Amino acid sequence: MSVRKLFFSLLILLSLPILPILLISGVWWIDSALAQSSTKTWKTIDELSAEELKTIDLRDNTPRDAEIPYLPAEPYPFAPPYTAEELAYLAFDLDTPRPRFSHIWLSTVQSMTADGYILGTLKNNTAVLYRPADGGELMRLPAGQEYMRAFTQFTNPPAADGEQGLWMEFRTDQNFTKKQDRYGYTPSLRRIRRQPQPRRETRFPNNAQTFDDLQGRDPWEFSWKGIGTDILYNTIRFPNTRSTITLTRPNGSYYDQDTSQIKMMGDDYPAYRPDGGVEAYVVEAVPRPDWLPNYYCSKLIYWIDKEVFCPLRTEQYDQDGKLAMVTERLERQEYPEDGRFGYTALIFLYWRTDLDLLTAGVHDYHKKMDWLADDWQTYFSPEFLRRGWFLSPYKTQADVPYPDQFYLRPLLYRDKFPQHRQLGLPPLVAARIAAQEEAGHIVFEVNSQPSVDAPQLPESQNAASQADS
Repeated sequence: MSVRKLFFSLLILLSLPILPILLISGVWWIDSALAQSSTKTWKTIDELSAEELKTIDLRDNTPRDAEIPYLPAEPYPFAPPYTAEELAYLAFDLDTPRPRFSHIWLSTVQSMTADGYILGTLKNNTAVLYRPADGGELMRLPAGQEYMRAFTQFTNPPAADGEQGLWMEFRTDQNFTKKQDRYGYTPSLRRIRRQPQPRRETRFPNNAQTFDDLQGRDPWEFSWKGIGTDILYNTIRFPNTRSTITLTRPNGSYYDQDTSQIKMMGDDYPAYRPDGGVEAYVVEAVPRPDWLPNYYCSKLIYWIDKEVFCPLRTEQYDQDGKLAMVTERLERQEYPEDGRFGYTALIFLYWRTDLDLLTAGVHDYHKKMDWLADDWQTYFSPEFLRRGWFLSPYKTQADVPYPDQFYLRPLLYRDKFPQHRQLGLPPLVAARIAAQEEAGHIVFEVNSQPSVDAPQLPESQNAASQADS
């Protein structure tokens, strides 16, 4: 594998680093209350009650900040009722796979092809140093100011052992558009090379996600609109062929976790419904042409939980308005003393619908670090890459061992918000989804190609059957 490809993969690990966050019980272990419920889970804005509307501000045009006109005037972290734009800024805090505190993490990244091949297993240890404490502080920084550095060390595959990279991120605006500087080091060459940042729409090699998917999107580059609310009962789903996953504790010890017991927002989330669902705002983001001319997505739709404002599901639509990507995550609270900022992404899953390509990233270890003032230059500088000092001795064991144990393709919820969502799946992909939902694990070979407009099972039936078949 080339140095260039390895470093591109490094970026994935940094942002996933990869995914995800999140683990949830598979469709085959779903709560019986959900399986038997005939209640419609989603509501458009017009269907919300007067009580529900107390938390949502439907205005598109709100007062602007006197110093930074593209920001809302209301001070972060805002107060209800929330505009769609304010929900986007709150979700911005938890949007990337990296939690919003300085830490060291372990990461594994794997991609699954439509033909049933796992495209390698990439593992790394990454140290992250933040300067701003939260998104509110970040959005007040001057454009061009650096706010985060991430230092990554590869541990797998063996050929990449010792590869290292450094990532520096910057506050952007309409004039300063550079999001990061990157450096890579290869022991065999004993050279530090500065890497160009990829184009925002560029997919990483052998992966489903683009640079923007991993880096995160700045909310001030989009126009935001609320389209309703929903209740999620699933994000990332385990197959019936994988009953446990090996996870790492902050002290480095391992344990086997029953996959049927993993919840969307972890065990300590305070706002689960009695039936296990998570209530979410649903908002639509459209690129602002003066900020993102000819952007590769025509729009994105976010499901943002109502308690900590975590974007649990994101759908991406291409220039023709058809579904191009689904991103889901499993989350948990590792540091309760930090409130919503103590939540971390356990798993991220990216699904490119046209290629039927899945990429999963697991981050099962986040050790909070209180870096010293001079660590900004001691550990997080290009010259440090030459030393080869590993900041963590641990390696994640959470990778998927066999193709048939890979995470299921996301549910599609064909009936939800039909005026805003056009699926348009290729017939062969739709057939694989139908076979997957019947089998309870990912399926690669199918004997038929049903129409994407074939009749759909009602949402009242088991979520295992709610695929776009």
